[in-house]
Amino acid sequence: MPYNKLFFDKVFSDKRMERYFTLYPDNETKAITHYACNLKLSEAIYPSISVFEVTLRNALSRELRQMTGRDDWYSVFPNTPGLSDLNRYITKAAKQISGRHETITPDKIVAELTLGFWVSLLNSEYERILWKDLRRAFPYIPKAVRQRKNISAPLNRFRSLRNRVFHNESVCWNLSRVIDIHTEIITVLGWMNKDVPNWLSAYDRFPEVIIEIRKTLLWD
Repeated sequence: MPYNKLFFDKVFSDKRMERYFTLYPDNETKAITHYACNLKLSEAIYPSISVFEVTLRNALSRELRQMTGRDDWYSVFPNTPGLSDLNRYITKAAKQISGRHETITPDKIVAELTLGFWVSLLNSEYERILWKDLRRAFPYIPKAVRQRKNISAPLNRFRSLRNRVFHNESVCWNLSRVIDIHTEIITVLGWMNKDVPNWLSAYDRFPEVIIEIRKTLLWD
């Protein structure tokens, strides 16, 4: 079967592929190649995003346990002024665990909570309540930039890229932008644990894939 525009429009939808074939109106092969590069880039960014997500949730949950003095730190949300709206994330996580007929435990709640929840803990509306405790999750951040906004801003960029990758959206357009975000991911990882970036480098193919994509698409 020929892997042409008809095939890709049928399998991946014409709406998803429209951007690629519009960019190369007279070159189906180049459009298909660009889409393949998007898959490669998504694959290449996955290790750093996944390691970051797990590291972040464990670092923040550790500080929340320390702050509340209990493993089920989320139990204080409903009765804490300014934090009660966060309970919707906990309720949803608990329902999902129960829906799988599993016992609800603090560890399972932590694992079930979305990246959106963890990132939201560093939003401005919770700064007065949470920042003085959660800042300890980033022990290696330079003193000159040790402010909530300097962590919250890149976290939201990571979350946006992560969602695009996990939902099979296009990311292979502005490579400089993706490179900047990848660099930020490694930087913030180092703020949480100075040894993780070095360990991750052995499995992170992102730099090589960027070079490969640029050569394939003839991008400078």
